[in-house]
Amino acid sequence: MNDTTSEHPLSDRKFYRAGEESRFADESPEITPQTEHPAYKLAFRDTDFLLRDELRPVRFQLELLKPEMLLDEARVGSTMVMYGSARIPSPETAQARLEAAKNGDEWDKRVAQRLADKAKYYEEAFKLAKLVSEKAIIEDGKRQFVVTTGGGPSIMEAGNRGASEAGSESIGLNIVLPHEQAPNPYVTPYLSLNFHYFALRKMHFLLRARAVAVFPGGFGTFDEFFELLTLIQTGKMRPIPILLFGKDFWTRVVDFEAIAEEGTISKRDLDLFRWCETADEAWTHISAFYELDR
Repeated sequence: MNDTTSEHPLSDRKFYRAGEESRFADESPEITPQTEHPAYKLAFRDTDFLLRDELRPVRFQLELLKPEMLLDEARVGSTMVMYGSARIPSPETAQARLEAAKNGDEWDKRVAQRLADKAKYYEEAFKLAKLVSEKAIIEDGKRQFVVTTGGGPSIMEAGNRGASEAGSESIGLNIVLPHEQAPNPYVTPYLSLNFHYFALRKMHFLLRARAVAVFPGGFGTFDEFFELLTLIQTGKMRPIPILLFGKDFWTRVVDFEAIAEEGTISKRDLDLFRWCETADEAWTHISAFYELDR
């Protein structure tokens, strides 16, 4: 039998890790015009270099890889994604919003009332996230249906808040915008991820998604919802439960039947999503789709 106590085991790394090399560079005693020049920086530590236009493909790769690695390490097997407006008030703040609009014009009052009327969807988003999180489904040693939102306020906050109320962790996929946007306080800190590219963020929303709940929203929600429909309609993605909350809202702003009647989509494409008004309805459809014990 070979001796495995050698000072030079075969399994040893023969090259230093990048972190160690970085430390060597920091500890170098030499300070010269050459070592002080940006050209001398290690490429992977040179932020100005990494932000050059020519490095965009590398940044794409990094933004795909970092969240994937972190979610793998967190044992996230699948997610339940929640899309929706960043403007719908919680039931607790709806009345205050109405009061604040009293001195505005008729448009402001009407908009404030419509948003307040949709506060019920904040509550349903909260209930759905809490309900799903309480199920605590584990498969192949990984957590399933981990609540995932855009990490912002309103409907997104309700989702993360519901998971937190259930004692579960949840994911927030935030994005850098010209105006300040901080993650809501209910996102699990080590699962709070930030993106530069919308395309990569949308990819991570769906890579692990096994169900998507879509609440009333604006351009961002429309974008995410219709891209999801397109991916499934074209066969690029296998069907998953899509729960569309707020039939009154959606049928007022989008005439789905008319699109089918115009022939630009098939009538059966209207079956890609399921109308819902309550968290219980949504979970009933999800559990039936996956044949889960409710």
